Amino acid sequence: MIACLDVDAGRVVKGVNFANLRDAGDPVELARSYDAQGIDELTFLDVTASSGDRETTYDVVRRTAEQVFIPLTVGGGVRAVDDVDKLLRAGADKVGVNTAALARPELISEIADRFGAQVLVLSADVRRRRGPDGSLVGGFVMTTHGGRVSVEQDAVAWCARAAELGAGEILLNSMDADGTKDGFDLDLIAAVRAEVAIPVIASGGAGKVEHFAPAVRAGADAVLAASVFHFGELTVAQVKAALRAEGFEVR
Repeated sequence: MIACLDVDAGRVVKGVNFANLRDAGDPVELARSYDAQGIDELTFLDVTASSGDRETTYDVVRRTAEQVFIPLTVGGGVRAVDDVDKLLRAGADKVGVNTAALARPELISEIADRFGAQVLVLSADVRRRRGPDGSLVGGFVMTTHGGRVSVEQDAVAWCARAAELGAGEILLNSMDADGTKDGFDLDLIAAVRAEVAIPVIASGGAGKVEHFAPAVRAGADAVLAASVFHFGELTVAQVKAALRAEGFEVR
């Protein structure tokens, strides 16, 4: 179980399909709360670092890391190996890359070679492919800059390539399901699972305790949620209990 802190200007925010963001609180306070609730990992994403062409807020990362004693993944605005070094020194355990890696895939192998694959998380923000009229035409494509820009890169093929280049995990976020609370995109999870052997984290769409087990059955090694935790709609304990009831081993 992973809780996600989408951060903009030092505050946790959450919207639907990465739009209409609303304030969800202080990242340090939320991190402390989730650690106490028994969350297994935290993911901290600076959702406007790439679109705003700036670095992740290192001070917020540092203060967050000081409050938790579980793995912390940080992403947003990572463009070079030196950025990873700074984040690790600030307290991150793993670092997520998306926009810069799509622009220059060699970045993945450079990070993995220096720090090890266990440090590198491919943050894949994925949309279903649509035609000019907006209708679904099959398949999945990547997006960059916090989901704001669609690129003609097949998402499943990109995840497979990133794994070959040295990514240690894939944070697989469905932009179509994000914030909808209608459930994870099971087709997307299954498609990526069929092509990679590294851990896959399912993200986007969690709304009920019943949504988590199907994501694991589809191939997810971990499940991530944000707004349902931030606004008190679900607790970590409820989700873990539901997964155990379905026969899954939970930390």
